[in-house]
Amino acid sequence: MSKEIVVSGIRPTGDLHLGNYFGAIKNFIAMQETHNCFFFIADYHSLTTHPTPENLHGNVRSVLANYLAAGIDPEKATLYLQSDIPETAELYLFLNMNAYMGELARCTSFKEKARKQPNNVNAGLLTYPTLMAADIIIHKAQKVPVGKDQEQHLEMTRQFANRFNRMYNVDYFPEPQAFNFGAQLVKIPGLDGSGKMGKSEGEGNAIFFSDDPKVIRKKVMRALTDSGPTELNQTKPIYIQNLFTLMEVVSTPDVVKKFDNDYNNCVIRYGDLKKQLAEDIVSFTEPMREKIKSIISNDSYIKKVVEMGREKAKESASKTINEVREIIGIKRF
Repeated sequence: MSKEIVVSGIRPTGDLHLGNYFGAIKNFIAMQETHNCFFFIADYHSLTTHPTPENLHGNVRSVLANYLAAGIDPEKATLYLQSDIPETAELYLFLNMNAYMGELARCTSFKEKARKQPNNVNAGLLTYPTLMAADIIIHKAQKVPVGKDQEQHLEMTRQFANRFNRMYNVDYFPEPQAFNFGAQLVKIPGLDGSGKMGKSEGEGNAIFFSDDPKVIRKKVMRALTDSGPTELNQTKPIYIQNLFTLMEVVSTPDVVKKFDNDYNNCVIRYGDLKKQLAEDIVSFTEPMREKIKSIISNDSYIKKVVEMGREKAKESASKTINEVREIIGIKRF
């Protein structure tokens, strides 16, 4: 029995942090053992924000190094650059011919981005869902890992796939379903005390695997705290609980228990807790930090990985686009 095909995009927006490592990447690493996985660096998508050539190329290289260091195996999964597969852009064009202005303009993420960047409401933002659909159905994916913010895009992908099948009276594209990790997802809080860890929340909110130990210590010591508990066993405020949640991930159980007891007995010293947490994060991230440094400086290895991914992805994408052309009626004379 063939493995289910899974497709997921990776935004070239910087290095891995503890939040996305525990949130999705650990699950990607497990999935590559049980599914036929296509993981692509979404460099076409990033063009909607007009990055400089230097930043775009540097970010793609950095993201590749981070994901390889985290455990994505290019022998088991297909790891490739979106821009290396022109068939994706061709399918994007075909899908745009059957996508309608009204449905694209009603997309929640488009309206949100248009509100945030009124001077850069470009066609790429409007047609983001059709490019995402092309990324997915170019490999005829059955499953797509998506976050809450991408659920509408996946629904639109199903809509475009089904519309193609109806228009041309074929049963060609499968209807991709969300891959829900459910309880397997570990939500890592940020250091600002407000919610999840993420780069979009500000650099000081996230701990990146590439962060220098001095940077990690500085970030942790700036984390929000208060004057301490005033009653035995009182409930921890969310920003204090966040620090304990981080500690549960990187520290030993006896360390967590020690500070939890100190809190419950109103004798906790937040300075000591932060120092311990910072050192435990430094130790936890050290192995991957060294792997990232090694990979990012290895030009020949990165080139080999990119070429391997391009070859595998192109084989799948070329088959699809040739069949789509035949179905549409675009044929050679």
